Amino acid sequence: MIDREQVRKVAKLARLEINDAEEEQMAAQISSILEYFQQLSELDTENVSPTTRAIDVSNITRADELKPYLDREAMLQQAPDRDDDYFKVPKILSIEE
Repeated sequence: MIDREQVRKVAKLARLEINDAEEEQMAAQISSILEYFQQLSELDTENVSPTTRAIDVSNITRADELKPYLDREAMLQQAPDRDDDYFKVPKILSIEE
C-alpha cells in the first residue's frame, strides 16, 4: 500500500533521519496499519454510538485542596538551585527558531 518513496517523503516532512532498513521496515508497518484500517472501514457501524473508549473507565481522583506549606526554608533547601526565596529552573524559552 505504501512504498519506500512515500515513507522517505513523510520522514523528510517530519524531519526524521531514517536509513534504508528503517524505510523498508516502516513501509511494511504502515502498510499493515493501513490494511487494518481498510478492514475496519468495511464494518457496519451505523447503529453503534460514538465512544472515546472501548470499555467504560473512570479515573478515581481526589479534589485539589490548597494547603499552606509551613516550612518554606526546608522546602527551598531541597531545590537543586534557588535564588533567594524562589526555585531557580533552566530557561526553556528562547528567541531563536
